[in-house]
Amino acid sequence: MKFIHVADVHLFATPDAEYEWGAGRTKEIEETFERIIDDCNSKDIDLLLIAGNLFDRSPSVEDLIFVDSKLERLEKTRTVYLTGSDDYIPAESESASYKFKSRTVLLTPGKTTNAYLRGINTCVTGFGYAQPEYEDRILEEIDPGREDAINILIGHGGDKKHMPFRKEKLAQKGFDYVAMGYIRRPVHILKNRMAYAGSPEPLGPKETGRHGYVLGEINDEGTTINWCPIAQRNYLDISITMNPDLSPEEISKTLEEKLLKLGNENIYSIMLRGFSKDNTGFDMTRIKSRYNIYEVLNMTISDDDEKMLRTENETNIMGSFIREVTGNYTLSESVRSKALRYGMEALIMAGEER
Repeated sequence: MKFIHVADVHLFATPDAEYEWGAGRTKEIEETFERIIDDCNSKDIDLLLIAGNLFDRSPSVEDLIFVDSKLERLEKTRTVYLTGSDDYIPAESESASYKFKSRTVLLTPGKTTNAYLRGINTCVTGFGYAQPEYEDRILEEIDPGREDAINILIGHGGDKKHMPFRKEKLAQKGFDYVAMGYIRRPVHILKNRMAYAGSPEPLGPKETGRHGYVLGEINDEGTTINWCPIAQRNYLDISITMNPDLSPEEISKTLEEKLLKLGNENIYSIMLRGFSKDNTGFDMTRIKSRYNIYEVLNMTISDDDEKMLRTENETNIMGSFIREVTGNYTLSESVRSKALRYGMEALIMAGEER
């Protein structure tokens, strides 16, 4: 049985709405979900598992109709959808009784239920969200739903307010696979047995790295999973080390070469670090016009900054460090200068200057 495990799609989310590229992000999230459906068809997938937060909000009936029409494109793939902390469906709401036209099972929110899919002899068991939070260890109380079948646990959460669990407890239950959602980065919790899929598209600058879904297969030999990247964009952190000997043009060239290699579709947070004669004179206007720059953090130390730091930190850790380095005449003047500046920078970045 071949499956795709996704989570935290967040349809209708509006990340980076205040930025130029943000206007298209909602559509890109939708397009990436459609590409996952395409992959289900092209890879002959039997089961699509959606482990919570398919939507960025508690879905209305109209929202379910919207996604149902997309899932109708699946040629042979069955879908099991578990609601999560953001797309929870109150148990008595109209959405909870929605009947999918596609071959989709919505696990009943607010209680443990399972779906047995006869054609692939697979039982998927989970507890869907009917409210935003559950603090009990609900997942640890769920057992496989059917003997002589493939058993999958689908869950959402992992912190103290969202179904906390211990991986050792879930591993002892005997499920062939545990498909988790809630954490927006991929995490392989237990080799080939338990994983967070992460979000197919990143939704904020802290969600760096690649994003995609889990592709798995369960047969007589056991379970194997692989992670497949699919995101149209990724958030990346870039660090540029300034140097008083380099001109602004040289630094700009170095930065642009990095960005060009990484791709102009990605979204960047740039940190300027090191030392400059004047840390207010570096112009990012041209680079911002060519690339998606989320933020620029200027952590450089200018000549004036260095003098001030020497004066203000005579009686603390940084002051001790400065005296130790400047008094070490076994080092050449150029080496002492570099060691002093790099050490000062490290203390500032670590918050240990005082």
